[in-house]
Amino acid sequence: MSLVFYGHPLASFCHKVLVALYENGTPFENRLVDLSDEGSRADLFRFWPIGKMPLLRDEARDSTVPETSIIIEYLDHYYPGPVSLLPLEIDRALQVRLWDRFFDHYVQAPMQTLVSNRRRPEGKEDETEVAACKATLATAYAMIEKQLSESSWISGEAFTMADCAAAPALFYAETLVPFSEEQQKLRAYYDRLLARPSFARALEEARPYFKFYPYHDRLPSRFRDAAG
Repeated sequence: MSLVFYGHPLASFCHKVLVALYENGTPFENRLVDLSDEGSRADLFRFWPIGKMPLLRDEARDSTVPETSIIIEYLDHYYPGPVSLLPLEIDRALQVRLWDRFFDHYVQAPMQTLVSNRRRPEGKEDETEVAACKATLATAYAMIEKQLSESSWISGEAFTMADCAAAPALFYAETLVPFSEEQQKLRAYYDRLLARPSFARALEEARPYFKFYPYHDRLPSRFRDAAG
């Protein structure tokens, strides 16, 4: 098989690319990376010494493609399907790229910092960092609520790369800083993302691993039950 995807079912950034792959039914080999296993680590690091997941290998073109947004744009260009995840028109494409980066930097990043703090030894949590990340998430939620307006998806009526970024970011972030009762558009958007078949499939594959998520007790009930 030409495409080999290196990732882990629990990783939010891996979910982002999996959503893109599943949206278009793109054939690929899903190669799980176990960083505690020397052979598995070596398989990833030989292509990308930075060692970050996810990573895409295109054996047909002898190409190594790192970074989630780059991977999705690569797929959209070289392996297009029925769902175009990046508009051709430049202004719309820039809007999609903006919100893609927004979710990565202002939802995913603070979410991951909060999870990292939870993993620290007792008494080693950085309270200032935690407060700043929670404030960033609260601000991001308010901006998303405003952006959605009457649109079904974050950049309009079409599902795009930005929504691929939004799905896992919001899934985990909501367990740390819940949406407010006033953020009805954000809540409805989150529910649409959960119902999207591509994201639902990624979450279903992650079920056996949710027990390892430090905040698994805050997951939606159907995933919390699976993680128990």
